[in-house]
Amino acid sequence: MKKSVAILFAFIISQFHAQQGAYYQQAAKYKMDIDVNAEKFTYQGNQTLEYTNNSPDELNVVYFHLYWNAFKPNSMMDQRVAGQGKNGDSRLQKDGISRLASIPKDQEGAQNIHWIKQNGKTLKFEVQETIMKVYLAEPIKPNSTTTFTMDWDAVIPQQIRRSGRNNREGVDMTMTQWYPKIAEYDYDGWATFDYIGREFHAPFSDFDVTIKINKDYVVGAGGILENPTEVKGYDANAKIKAEKNKTTWRWTAKNMLDFAWAADRDYIVKSFDVPQGPKVFLVYQNNDKTKVWEQAQPYVTKYFQLMNAHFGKYVYPTYAFIQGGDGGMEYGMCTMILGEAKDIEGLMGLMAHEGAHSWYQQILATNESMRPWMDEGFTSYAEGYVMNQLFPPAEELPNPFANSVNAYRNFIKKGIEEPAVWLGDHHDNGTSYTYASYVKGELYLVQLGYIMGEQNLAETLKQYYNQWSMKHPSDRDFLHIAQKVSGMDLKWFQNYWINTTKTIDYGIKDVKYEAKSTTITLVNNGQVPMPIDFSVMTKDKKIVTYQVPLNMTHTWKEKDAYGEFKTMPYWPWTQKEYSITVPYSKDQLAVLGIDFSQRMADVNLENNFVEVK
Repeated sequence: MKKSVAILFAFIISQFHAQQGAYYQQAAKYKMDIDVNAEKFTYQGNQTLEYTNNSPDELNVVYFHLYWNAFKPNSMMDQRVAGQGKNGDSRLQKDGISRLASIPKDQEGAQNIHWIKQNGKTLKFEVQETIMKVYLAEPIKPNSTTTFTMDWDAVIPQQIRRSGRNNREGVDMTMTQWYPKIAEYDYDGWATFDYIGREFHAPFSDFDVTIKINKDYVVGAGGILENPTEVKGYDANAKIKAEKNKTTWRWTAKNMLDFAWAADRDYIVKSFDVPQGPKVFLVYQNNDKTKVWEQAQPYVTKYFQLMNAHFGKYVYPTYAFIQGGDGGMEYGMCTMILGEAKDIEGLMGLMAHEGAHSWYQQILATNESMRPWMDEGFTSYAEGYVMNQLFPPAEELPNPFANSVNAYRNFIKKGIEEPAVWLGDHHDNGTSYTYASYVKGELYLVQLGYIMGEQNLAETLKQYYNQWSMKHPSDRDFLHIAQKVSGMDLKWFQNYWINTTKTIDYGIKDVKYEAKSTTITLVNNGQVPMPIDFSVMTKDKKIVTYQVPLNMTHTWKEKDAYGEFKTMPYWPWTQKEYSITVPYSKDQLAVLGIDFSQRMADVNLENNFVEVK
């Protein structure tokens, strides 16, 4: 009997651990020596990588990303763009024709691996498009570290997307996704998505990178420049230390996802310190088209202060905004952005978005290949929040995200929406990807603010940062915090908003005026149930709001930054109509309406308001 109990107890314990496995994340340390031939746009690379397996699994293979292999005719990226035609990413095609198809042979991207070794033993490897599979000489056991060494050469591709040479703004080299990078391994297995054009996932890593390049170049990068007195651009008293017409740049960085850099002869570097924040570097070409950069310092300073206060403190010592010449793309401690802005608001909009990725992609490192809506959407929310304060709109908006709600509302009319849950590279339409990831991801937070109250949303974002900074959270982790903070069940909302393309559509069906009261009948014409904030404005401009909870949350919103309210009996989600009686006669009322704050993403506003005449 005792033996049976012991066996049963052991089984229960094993099942508990199987379902409640402790969180882990892998770690890597790169030491790279890079020798650049600026005239030929090539480089030689040598890399030592210490890789620590913190998982409970024994690893018999590892994978590396070779992103530049995408930039050539008939690559998977080229095939995907060709297949999508005019529906594809507008930066990758023109008139439906893939830009990759016409890359000249001598400008094709290439990362040619000469050899790779593990603890001195030569390894077998195979290159599968932009993924390199490496067969290990000895397994990497749990909680152990192994050392890889690697030698390779690379051709810097014609600039098509993010990386490359001689882009449209004249930047010589934008060096992003430029080195063989070990793939992330987590609970979902190896993150080995082919590079088709979208986003990334990587382990937190330390970097020690030495770059030899023609002495006339200035380099901008995400990291700490260890020898600013020996190179051009960073120290007014620098004595350029050159050997065979090349200077050596030494960059280091700790605990970040990626290392990126850019090089150009015409770069200038300006720097300043944000109080209680990072040292910021502006690296850009000094010409008539970039004069607006001279206005950036006070805005960037306030930007970091607002981000630190509302979303959690930026944890790294520096941050660089670098003119990369192609859209905008975030990397560790830096971003590559277009430099030729027309005005400071346009430049800051780009800086605000890409800078916010330091929170929602770098510090809170979600797998953006699998959940781009958490990366792009949360970043877009932070961008909207900060830009509304940096550049208050000329005409007051009902909320800082009203333009995004309207954009979503107009997009829905096209009938091409795709679910936000889809993998980043697997959307069929470029515009649909944008709305699924950027807009619906942003509105996910806007809707949560409406459902639970803005104070609870702000607290959720802070707790999310406190619990998951410098880790790899998922949507489940965020939702867990949101439910804990609000006390609400919110799983239904996430399922509707992220996993489907169903829409919200409430309306005022009927109004009946009595001598001392008015009864309003609301109707749910949509497919997504929501709680309703219903308001009346009286003739003397007084606004009274009635909250109609949705039964699925089971706990009701208690407060909201958009004003006080009276809570009504709940509305069951299966019930089509709901009536509210308010203690105002017709001659006392001016306007009746659903959601005066305009946060709820109702797709049809025509029946949401009644002007009482």
